[in-house]
Amino acid sequence: MTLIKNGTIIDGQGTLAFVGDVLVEDDRIVEVIPAGELQNFKTSEPQNLIDASGLIVSPGFIDAHTHSDAYLVIEPDAPSKVTQGITTEINGQCGGSVAPRYGEARLSSDWAAVLGGRLTWRSLAEYREVLAAAKPAVNTVQFIGHNTLRSSVIGYAARAAGDEDLREMSRLLDESLDAGGWGLTTGLIYQPGKYSTPAEVVALAKVAAAKGGYYATHMRSEGDHILEAIDEVIELVKATGIRAEISHLKTSGRKNWHKIDAVLDKIEGAMSEGLLLGSDRYPYCAAGTDLDVVLPDWAQEGGAPAELARLQISNLRSQIIEEINALDRDWSTVMIGGTWAEENKRYSGKTVAEILGLETLDFRPGLASSVSSPLKSSVLSLKSSPGELITSILLADGCKTGAFFFGMSEENLAKIYSRPWIVPGSDASLRAPWGPLGKDHPHPRAYATMPEFYRRVRALGFSREETVAQMTSVIADRFGIRGRGRIEKGAYADLVIWNEAEFKAKATFTDPHQFTGGVKAVMTNGVISYCDGKFTGNRGGRFLER
Repeated sequence: MTLIKNGTIIDGQGTLAFVGDVLVEDDRIVEVIPAGELQNFKTSEPQNLIDASGLIVSPGFIDAHTHSDAYLVIEPDAPSKVTQGITTEINGQCGGSVAPRYGEARLSSDWAAVLGGRLTWRSLAEYREVLAAAKPAVNTVQFIGHNTLRSSVIGYAARAAGDEDLREMSRLLDESLDAGGWGLTTGLIYQPGKYSTPAEVVALAKVAAAKGGYYATHMRSEGDHILEAIDEVIELVKATGIRAEISHLKTSGRKNWHKIDAVLDKIEGAMSEGLLLGSDRYPYCAAGTDLDVVLPDWAQEGGAPAELARLQISNLRSQIIEEINALDRDWSTVMIGGTWAEENKRYSGKTVAEILGLETLDFRPGLASSVSSPLKSSVLSLKSSPGELITSILLADGCKTGAFFFGMSEENLAKIYSRPWIVPGSDASLRAPWGPLGKDHPHPRAYATMPEFYRRVRALGFSREETVAQMTSVIADRFGIRGRGRIEKGAYADLVIWNEAEFKAKATFTDPHQFTGGVKAVMTNGVISYCDGKFTGNRGGRFLER
């Protein structure tokens, strides 16, 4: 039994905060006691006593959009997530999941490189066994990725799915849903999902809907064709009746920033018609993905191995360089993230413009307004253009390089966060400042999504109770996560104790491996995994089922 005393309780449901005590037994909250009334409850002597005087006690935060599927096996303490108060992650996003994995299906390059010999599963049921043995500190809600299904059946070929292909994808999805999958996600700008038709996606969403599953999508466009992409989501919801989440809502690229009002109007119009829609967003104006997305479409076909093979052919590499250099892109907005080759480490945290010594506008928050650095032949050698630099980095890294793309508007982010139906999703795998997950250069959202979301939403005039609800019960209710996201008798004991004044992001784009400040203790299913700056070694996370 654990007693949390004298905390300011924010119950996650929008109720006005009050001072009181929370009594936990096994994995449940057994009493929520107003201040001064503890003596009226007959309880046994608690084994653990936490003094929360002057601190907030809230439900553990839920990360609505994450990619930690594989890394929970590598680093089950989930350090970057737990230290910002996260107790549940919603994984398998953007069309890429840890299972099922058959045929040509490959895990994302960073997952595969770190997992090595630990990658022993094929089915979701097999993955669950490995995860249970690892005993993670956080709960996981596991979606099934469309790209993973498609590559298991079709591979990475640039073609439409035939009838037999679709039947086999549906079978694998159905099997995975029965094994505990939460629903279907898509990543329709990535290989090989970009080759699918809307009809293919609708057919698979119907399989998920028939089992009571959910749908989340990295849409076909978040920039030039964003309004058409939202229409595709709306039509899917109408055709299937499924609840859908538009992942990391944004208007990408300066020329598309003006579309934000039309985007919000279109989504809210669909909601007013009763369609089950929602959205999440990380609290930064830079996206994080693989650097190879800047390659021409034809050069991306087949994924990383095929990309690498093309870059090793002189005339094809020259053509790729020429097409990259012809892009209408501000290279001060493209920053190199995680790298793998030793010679590339010096580039992490620097923009392409900085590396090349270009002088160009740089609107990244917290950095200089312009970048101007001398061209250094000792660093650049023959990499004197964006195309030459990028292909050189990708070649050395085996096309596994990460990158950050500063293509979003701060003003638009404020408009997005002004909507109470927007919830926080880090769009990040868990990380640690040590071990195999400490060797790369992640987006700061991996460490700091929750404090940054809280800061930004509060600054827009939302109360702390409303903001905490968006971080907890709103997500739990939207995704059907029963008994979580709230502090009430009988709920699961997923709790975070934190100091509001000190709950601040420390991670930055140039120095990302820094824990959030202000979190005193984190409990998942009644197990305290983090307390007073230390990981306890005890972990109570679970694979959740619908």
